[in-house]
Amino acid sequence: MTQTVDIDWFSAQITDASVKGITLTASTLIRDGQIAVGMQMPAVRELAELLGVSPATVSAAWSQLKKQKVLAGKGRSGVWVCGNTVMPRPIRFEKIGNYGDNIQADLAMASPDPALLPDLQPAMLAGLQSPQLNSYHREAISPQLLAAITPRWPYPAEAWLATDGGFDAMNLIVQTLLSPGDRVVLEDPTATRLLDMLDNIGAEILPLPCDEQGPIPSALAAHLHKSPAMFIYQPRTHSTTGHTVTQQRSAELARVLANSKTLIVEDDGIGDLSRWPVWSLGYHFPERVVHVHSFSKAYGPDLRLAVLSAPCELVKRIQAWRNFGVSWTSRILQDAVAWMLTDATTRRQVEQAKNTYRERRQLLLHALQARGLVLAERDGLSLYIPVASEQYAMITLAARGIAAVPGERYSINAEQFIRVSTAMLPLQQLDSIADALVIASGREINLSPNL
Repeated sequence: MTQTVDIDWFSAQITDASVKGITLTASTLIRDGQIAVGMQMPAVRELAELLGVSPATVSAAWSQLKKQKVLAGKGRSGVWVCGNTVMPRPIRFEKIGNYGDNIQADLAMASPDPALLPDLQPAMLAGLQSPQLNSYHREAISPQLLAAITPRWPYPAEAWLATDGGFDAMNLIVQTLLSPGDRVVLEDPTATRLLDMLDNIGAEILPLPCDEQGPIPSALAAHLHKSPAMFIYQPRTHSTTGHTVTQQRSAELARVLANSKTLIVEDDGIGDLSRWPVWSLGYHFPERVVHVHSFSKAYGPDLRLAVLSAPCELVKRIQAWRNFGVSWTSRILQDAVAWMLTDATTRRQVEQAKNTYRERRQLLLHALQARGLVLAERDGLSLYIPVASEQYAMITLAARGIAAVPGERYSINAEQFIRVSTAMLPLQQLDSIADALVIASGREINLSPNL
């Protein structure tokens, strides 16, 4: 017979009867073995009554532990302990790229074209000349990199930290500035790994719809009534949809955020490959904006470099947590990027890459338009294509040897869509790819006379 956790004993262990408090207490007791695997948790309504909270509060706590694969079950069968350890995995991200051996056009990963990246040899040689090389001093950012980024930063920031890439920066932010149960306003759709990170920490995601100019202010205003701990968005070219936050939209978002205390996190993942400037909310709220700029896509993925800016106190908190591990980012890589940011040849190469990516996108857009599928031009390394059915689209493309990514990897409530990378578009297959994408979208091919 299944043993049920003693409700009186369990409730006495809870000193904070919030979603976060119940979640942390339960997870600690399970991890320490005081609640064994297989035991049934107290009924939601009975525990809520004993704690003096709403049943929704207890239910939300159980939901967080279910996401972490600690609890299982629902309804009349109750909730029981199914595990006492959690092995976090970026499930959505790991699914991207597993398309078998028959793929002839891999349009899944929106990665930079190696042929368009700057030459790293002179940059690495410059990095090896770093005057701080081999020092165990745990500095947040090298003086050389700080000097190179300060004139180009989108607002006057208080403190900076170099990290091992953009997603490393976002993971540091999530791990140190959020707790299980915290509400987070997040663009929908968004980056797959952001969803994985927030699921792993046990955050409650409030999906925020976007349009051509970025996050919709009225929807953000509605979410702010729930007092979210954090608002995360991409401040210019969006990695999934390609839309860009305009200056006008940034000002509208600032007006909505003016009376809140929500921490604002800007994730500029495409960085210098974007065709547009950043209208950072840091100009309005420097005391609560964390801005992340990644250099990987424009200058080289193996540089593994990004920089974040934030108020001093937040940077200290992130750095303190980082001291459990690597403590600092390689000064060789930091100073290599610093050299590239001031090198005229590198700047020309990045500009040329930006133009080439745009040309490849436009070639596919024009081919689709000629077949009756008209999409907004937008920006970035991929196309966002609405479809009637993601499942039908993926099967249709796979049958034709084409790999793309279904929108479910990126979204919570967004419409059905697929994301198609154009960064390394095989131009010799352009017509067959365009044909397949139109069919996959659920439309009939309408060939123009000029095709």
